[in-house]
Amino acid sequence: MKRPLLIILAVLVADQLLKFWVKLGFFLGESIPLFGQGHTWAYLQFVENKGMAFGLEFGGEFGKVALTLFRMVAVVGIGYLLWTAVKAGRRKSLVISLALIFAGAMGNILDSAFYGLIFDASTPFQKAVLFPVEGGYASFLHGAVVDMFYFPIVQSHFPQWMPIWGGEEFEFFRPVFNIADAAISVGVVMLILVQNSEERGARKVEKENKVEVPPVDQPVS
Repeated sequence: MKRPLLIILAVLVADQLLKFWVKLGFFLGESIPLFGQGHTWAYLQFVENKGMAFGLEFGGEFGKVALTLFRMVAVVGIGYLLWTAVKAGRRKSLVISLALIFAGAMGNILDSAFYGLIFDASTPFQKAVLFPVEGGYASFLHGAVVDMFYFPIVQSHFPQWMPIWGGEEFEFFRPVFNIADAAISVGVVMLILVQNSEERGARKVEKENKVEVPPVDQPVS
C-alpha cells in the first residue's frame, strides 16, 4: 500500500501548493507565459471553475453541490477499489491508475468543499486573502475549483466552406485545467489501457488452452 499512498500524497501536495500560489498571487483572469516571453502556446492563467473538470460548468448552484457530493461518493468507491486491488495483488499499472484518479478527485473536492470558507473572493482587481477577517466568499461545498494550465497550441479558423462552423475561430487546447484534472485524465487512460491489455491476455490464454476434440470415426455399416 506504500506506493499508492505516496502517489496520492504527491499529487495532493503538488496540486494544493500550486492552487494556493495561484489563488494568493494572481488576479482573476491574469496569465503569464509558462515558458517565458515569446512562447504563446502555454500559460499559467488563473480561472475559477464552479462546475466540472477542464472549466466545464453544470447545473448552477444546485448542480455544483450535487457534483461535489457525487465526487465524494465516487472517491469512496474508488478508494475501495484501490484497497481491494492492492490486497489482491493486482497489476501495478492498475493500482497506479486508481491512485491517480483517487488523488485527482480528492484534490478538486478540497477546493469545492473548503476554498469558499478559507479564501475571500478573487477578482480582476483584487487578489485573494487567506482566512479573511470578514469570512470566506462562499459556504461549505460552494467553493470554486482553481484552474491554471492553459495550452492554446493551435489557434486558427475553420475553413469558410464548412456548413456550420465556417470562418469561426478554432483553438486547441481551449480548456483550462489543474494538476488534479491531469491526474484523473492520466489515470483514466491508464485504466482503459490496463483493461484492454487484460482482456487481450484473457482471450489469448483461453485460445491457448482450448482443446480441439478430434472427430470420432463413424462405424462402418
